[in-house]
Amino acid sequence: MPAMSTPVPATPRPEPSDTPPTGTAAPARKPRVCFVAPQAWAIFSGDTRHAVAGGAEVQVSLVAEALAQRGYDVSMICLDYGQPDGTIVRGVRVYKCYTPDEGLPVVRFVHPRLTKLWAAMKRADADVYYQRTSGVETAWVAAFAKRHGRYSIFAGASDVDFVPGKQDVSLARDRRIFEWGVRNVDRIFVQNEVQQRTAREHYGRDSIVIPNCMAPSTHERAGRHGQYVLWVAILRHSKRAEMFLELARRLPQYKFVMIGGPEAGSEAFFEKVRDDAATIPNLDFKGYMPFAEAEKWFDGARVFVNTSKYEGFPNTFLQAWSRGLPTVAFFDTGSRVNGQPAYDQVQDMDEMATRVDRLMREDILWQQSSHRAESFFRQSHSLDAIVEHYEHELAKAPVRP
Repeated sequence: MPAMSTPVPATPRPEPSDTPPTGTAAPARKPRVCFVAPQAWAIFSGDTRHAVAGGAEVQVSLVAEALAQRGYDVSMICLDYGQPDGTIVRGVRVYKCYTPDEGLPVVRFVHPRLTKLWAAMKRADADVYYQRTSGVETAWVAAFAKRHGRYSIFAGASDVDFVPGKQDVSLARDRRIFEWGVRNVDRIFVQNEVQQRTAREHYGRDSIVIPNCMAPSTHERAGRHGQYVLWVAILRHSKRAEMFLELARRLPQYKFVMIGGPEAGSEAFFEKVRDDAATIPNLDFKGYMPFAEAEKWFDGARVFVNTSKYEGFPNTFLQAWSRGLPTVAFFDTGSRVNGQPAYDQVQDMDEMATRVDRLMREDILWQQSSHRAESFFRQSHSLDAIVEHYEHELAKAPVRP
């Protein structure tokens, strides 16, 4: 990921009126788009001081920059890490809301979090507000759009986002607020048909499938001569990192590399995984790495492994497949090449260990799996193709004169 651009002073914009626009004149410009992504600053700016890196933030960063390059007026709202408000990064104006620990417990839910996020959305003065992943921000974006006559989009990031009570939202209060947001946003984007079906079944909402995207790697890669088995994810319970440790124990003849930092609130789990990993001689536990640094470890791998019970569509799959890196996982994303899965799906640890062992040993099997993965990436997940989907959907949004 490129380093942060030199900050450019923001140009003041008038605050939006509380009165929705009237009239039906054809729009004279492309819609202004604001990505509400509080956690995206570290990935988008290249600021390595903050250990925050997630798949949703990667997708927001890629799409925001690509739209800006296509002539859209794009802004983003991130947490306040001391960066100038309204600074320009990679063609995108970034507004800050609240600091990560600002405010008193309980009351900070309203102030400063809601109030400062709402104020940042006003400063952005966009036509379209886009927010990704389940959380109270979904409802705040929906409410702001309704209040100010703007257009709101929620993008699902996990297969449990549309399953009541199963979302990765810790408090029941916050889940109820999020679900109000799902019911009240103007448009819903999903990653796959599973999410499309559950959004309709549980919330009565139609949606559009827009797959994740990734720019092809420009790094030199090892191909079938890769030296290790790789695992990359945020260390939260649903990622089941302990299963990767078990895999390393079962296959002591191979080197294993594990990359991932703690999710907020999961620090104890992170520390346990780190301490257990230290007892496995063939496992190299790296901990948190900035996105650009973690990217380089895909280049030297021979096999990529995902141990999650469920996902939406992992960005790490695209990082692997863009390099033709065979992948082994427990769940099915529905990805197919001529009717065949684009990656190896297994049912249990015994099957995973057998498959990884064969991919590490057998060049012909590796080559077949590599070809399927890279072919699927080129057909279905290139950045240019996916951004065209976004442009098609953004053209439906109302634009103020």
